[in-house]
Amino acid sequence: MAELTTLGRGPDDLLGRRVRDLRISVTDRCNHRCRYCMPREHFGPDYPFLPRSEILSFEEITRIARIFAALGVQKLRLTGGEPLLRKDIHKLLSLLKSIGGLEIALTTNGTLLAEQAAQLAEAGLDRITVSLDTLDDSAYRAMNGVEIPVARVLEGIEAAARLGLGPIKLNAVVRRGVNENAVLDLAQYAKDRGYIIRFIEFMDVGATNSWRLDEVVPAHELVNRISARFPLQAQAPAYPGEVARRYRYLDGSGEVGFITSVTQPFCGDCSRARLSADGRLYTCLFASEGTDLRGLLRSCDDDGELAQRIVATWQARADRYSEQRAVQLPRTSAVEMSYIGG
Repeated sequence: MAELTTLGRGPDDLLGRRVRDLRISVTDRCNHRCRYCMPREHFGPDYPFLPRSEILSFEEITRIARIFAALGVQKLRLTGGEPLLRKDIHKLLSLLKSIGGLEIALTTNGTLLAEQAAQLAEAGLDRITVSLDTLDDSAYRAMNGVEIPVARVLEGIEAAARLGLGPIKLNAVVRRGVNENAVLDLAQYAKDRGYIIRFIEFMDVGATNSWRLDEVVPAHELVNRISARFPLQAQAPAYPGEVARRYRYLDGSGEVGFITSVTQPFCGDCSRARLSADGRLYTCLFASEGTDLRGLLRSCDDDGELAQRIVATWQARADRYSEQRAVQLPRTSAVEMSYIGG
């Protein structure tokens, strides 16, 4: 790995944004069929998911992560699909921890978390985020599309908290006419337990989730609704490129955040690169094309050459879709969120 020691700081893109975070999708499969991500009519029983031979091995993922670490990346997040569907995911965590100097987080729908939390903690997982869009069981079953009870997710969250996989973060995608009435209950649930919840505006990721602007609940509306019950105070970003707009509860009981990709885009500070399960590097959540790294991974032992491709891809980056959404819609193609993670 000697050739990587001379890389120095990470590259800047065309807008002066430096790569700081890498999100790694470990599978394109999921056991949910949420309408904002993998609607059943598009991801049915015959959907052609990636064959095993096309998915990066744990060793290949670790090799890429090591190169990104040499470029200055300090945060990795494992995503999917549903990452806990990837067999022996704890073994990948152990490999990534061996790199050193990396904070490793994982985002999950939580349905398999109770059974795997202990292995994840033992392997060194630093933080976990669980998707939880409502506490109402009937609504949750309808939203996940497969009749999985919300109690299974809550059990997983509690197991993760007991094992110190925190601070626990929760993600809730809010869609008008679907679950905006769940917001106060979710805020109360997280507040009472010391969890951090992020409310996410419904986004037009991919091409199958039937996104409509009138179904977006603007973050300012949610801030006002929550603050009327639990007074809030805005907080400064904790670091450059922080995605969530954070607020603290005035009673000192924690914080809540809002991800405002639609109404208040944050493209100007975006520092995230994304690696798909089949080894394509994407420089934006809303991208339609990625750069193939798998071919080079499997044909070349020179990490310096692989690093050069990563650097060149990032340096050519000019993505700012959320800032340009109004002039770019409608779109005819875009990579699905289940393919590169949220």
